[in-house]
Amino acid sequence: MRKVVVTGVGVVSPVGIGREAFFNALLAGRSGIRRLSSEFAPRLGSKIGGEVDFDSAAHFPKPKLALIDRFSQFALVAAAEALEDAGIEAADPRKHKAGVYVGTGFGGAQTIEAAYSELFSKGKDRLGPYTVIRVMNNAATAHISIDFALKGPSLTFSTACSSSGIALGEACRAIRDGYVEMAVAGGAESLLTLATIRAWEALRTLATEDPADPSASCRPFSSDRTGLVLGEGAGMVVLETEEHARARGAKIYAELAGYGVSSDSSHLTKPSQEGQAIAMRMALADAGLQPQSIGYINAHGTATLAGDVIETSAIKEVFGAHASRLAVSSTKSMHGHLMGATGAVEFIASVLALQSGSIPPTAQLRVPDPECDLDYVPNVARTGVELEAVMSNSFAFGGSNAVLVARRA
Repeated sequence: MRKVVVTGVGVVSPVGIGREAFFNALLAGRSGIRRLSSEFAPRLGSKIGGEVDFDSAAHFPKPKLALIDRFSQFALVAAAEALEDAGIEAADPRKHKAGVYVGTGFGGAQTIEAAYSELFSKGKDRLGPYTVIRVMNNAATAHISIDFALKGPSLTFSTACSSSGIALGEACRAIRDGYVEMAVAGGAESLLTLATIRAWEALRTLATEDPADPSASCRPFSSDRTGLVLGEGAGMVVLETEEHARARGAKIYAELAGYGVSSDSSHLTKPSQEGQAIAMRMALADAGLQPQSIGYINAHGTATLAGDVIETSAIKEVFGAHASRLAVSSTKSMHGHLMGATGAVEFIASVLALQSGSIPPTAQLRVPDPECDLDYVPNVARTGVELEAVMSNSFAFGGSNAVLVARRA
């Protein structure tokens, strides 16, 4: 079986744009969660979010911006960084068998909200001619394929919070099985709109703003947690066979060694310990690793009351006695929940932790919940850690679970 490795990384996130800015912010425990800058923010009950500081005009000419929603913009910037980082040349012959695998939960949410506003609030009868191609969920996938001349399959996955975890896993399988020679894989999301946030408020899952410090509003595994904080961003990686990466002298971050995917088959919104445990065991088996090989887990860790406890229990079930020796952290405490992009962004955090030996903390962990009693790397990064393999968990509404395992190449 062909080994699949990560040779390029690109990130657009609320804590920074670019892999170095992103990871340095995580290690510093610096939160990108803040009060939203949008004009509709005063109408919200939850006025906070993981908003990206992003100047579209600095990245794209005006004619291009007419074609691409904000989520596609994020995807293109992250993909460009990943391809440059990997040293993939414009004339690389493998581009004819290079796939694009992208996850998103909401697609062109910014565009569709603006369109509804034009129709229903402003009473207009016509919409912009590019509305459909900006809104469609596969827009980011298509733009990456077109802009970088990647002629293999271009596939889009939409399984809520596990979308980009599944995109990465399916890209890995395609390379292993010889369907493609390399892939750009990841996820993108930009859902900080009035209607989307209002819909999440109706579910009663969003965090209340911390009165002393809005940036501390997302507190996974803390007994005073109040819910998740929505965010936006993108994460993209370049995947290819280890054989080809070494032959061309590419920098290798890690091997994407294991992928587990399962369905809870129980409830649309309540997570299942059994379903999560199945996915983690599948990922370990796929990687050919024993539980004790994992040194760090980037947890799904959304800061919901039920979710954090169930994930803790699932980790204990899978890892047994080794669970107490694991370092586990939720970087959502700093960048928020990026929905369709979260799996890819957190996988990148995991790979950078593996490569550097530095584990990002669970920020804002004030008073540990007695039911969440693992080593959650509270508040301060851990450096100088020897890691053989790491795991990244993504568990979604609808019960779709994706778990990725990376190990040293």
